[in-house]
Order: sequence, then C-alpha cells, then structure tokens
Amino acid sequence: MNNIIEAIKLTHEYFRRDEEGNVEGISVALDHVDLDVREGQFISILGHNGSGKSTLAKHINALLVPSEGTLYVDGKLTSDPANEFNIRQSAGMVFQNPDNQIVASVVEEDVGFGPENIGVPTDEIWERVERSLKSVGMWEYRDKSPNRLSGGQKQRVAIAGVMAMEPRCIVLDEPTAMLDPQGRREVISVARELNRTKGVTVILITHYMEEVVDSDYVYVMDHGHIVMRGTPRQIFSEVEKLREYRMDVPQITELAYELKLAGVDIDDGILTEDELADALIGLV
Repeated sequence: MNNIIEAIKLTHEYFRRDEEGNVEGISVALDHVDLDVREGQFISILGHNGSGKSTLAKHINALLVPSEGTLYVDGKLTSDPANEFNIRQSAGMVFQNPDNQIVASVVEEDVGFGPENIGVPTDEIWERVERSLKSVGMWEYRDKSPNRLSGGQKQRVAIAGVMAMEPRCIVLDEPTAMLDPQGRREVISVARELNRTKGVTVILITHYMEEVVDSDYVYVMDHGHIVMRGTPRQIFSEVEKLREYRMDVPQITELAYELKLAGVDIDDGILTEDELADALIGLV
C-alpha cells in the first residue's frame, strides 16, 4: 500500500491583524505535524476545539497551504497551485454543516453538480448519481427537495455528492457535530461501508469517541501537535493521558476502566459491550 496522504513537518500560521491591516500577532494552528495515511485506511483524528484538527483537514483538500513543511496528497504537492484541481478530485471534503454543501433544489441534481463541474459526460453523470445515492442509501429520495430531509439524510446526500466525483479519499470534518444520535450513526455507518466495500480512504475528524472505535489508526491532536497515535485500543488504554488533553473515552471503555480501578482483573482498552461482557464472564 502507498501513502495517499503524507505530511512532513507541516506547519500553519494564522496572522492576526488590527483594523488597519497591521500584523499584531501570529497563532500556530499546526506545528511540525508528521502524518502518513495509507490508501484504503480508515483514519480518525481526535482533538479538543482549537487543537488544529480542522485546519489539518483543510490542508488535505488544499483549501489551505503550508506556512512551512510539505504535504502530499495522492503524490501531489499541495503548495503547488497547478495541483489544486487534481488534489480536490483525489480528496473530497464533507463539512460539518450539510446546508453549506447542498446547492440544488432536487437531491439528484445536487449530487450531479460536482461531476458536471469537472466536465464528466452527461450519461456518465447520471450513472454516477445513481451509484452514489445507492451507496449512501438515498436513491429513493432522488427527486425530493433537500430541504425536506433530516440532518442525517442531508449529510448522506453531501457524501454522495463527494462520492460522485470519484475521489480516492474522503475527509469528513466533524460531519456529525450538528446531528442527533440517529443521524450520527447513519453517517458513520455510510463512511465505514464506503471504506469497506469501495476501498475509499476515509479521514474522520471528530470529537465523538464512539465514532473512532473501529478505525484502523487514531491520531490525537492538541495545540497544533499530534500528541498520541496508535490503534483505538492503544489510544483508549491510556485514559488518564487522554484526560490530560481534555478528551473522554467511549462509555464502555470508561466503565471497564473504573471496574479495573476497583480491583476487577480485566484488560485495558476494552472498546465494546461484547468485549466487556466476555471479560466479565471470563472471571466467573
């Protein structure tokens, strides 16, 4: 497997200016970040507000370019303006608020908007629209107005719109932050299915711990740095360290951790109800 995303000492600085446009301060949002994402992986990036995770997401889509360091997406350098179009085809972006991405008054027209903009022939556009809407479970809503959909359904349409561009990688920047629990489950389920069945690389930016349990690899960010990296089990085995970075753990992991503190002999990093049940049955 090749790296589809590779960041080397990636740094991003924001300049704060006064009313006259003079620089009055510099904020470092990303500070020498190294990141390797293999094609076909499901990667989660965790972090508190202000940790830099959304700034990192915007770099992967070439919405931002590095102040220092380098970032390659699908082998292309993001700081080269000539690569911008190809990078955005390789790495599609789904934002927090689906209303910001939905542009048409009918679902199927919205999903076809992206392919039309990149010059895909009309017949192929409608094939892609059908394929993409079916892949996110929204084909039956193809002739509906997006305004009549739930938040979770709108986000699935936004994902279908990105899928119709046929990217090799999808970046989901807190895609469930504005959704109810049912909507969150729908969207994460769609992302996992696209990764599993289509081989699409998924980078999920989130602060919901339960969403990252099935990831291949997890990065934790704090103040522009990657401060932890590992499998979900490795990350969630370090409950106290996560708390230092103002992060929680999944509820089941928390329960298992508290039981262990109380003297119950079970392993660290339990991630699911079934794992906890098996561990407790094994003690009987």
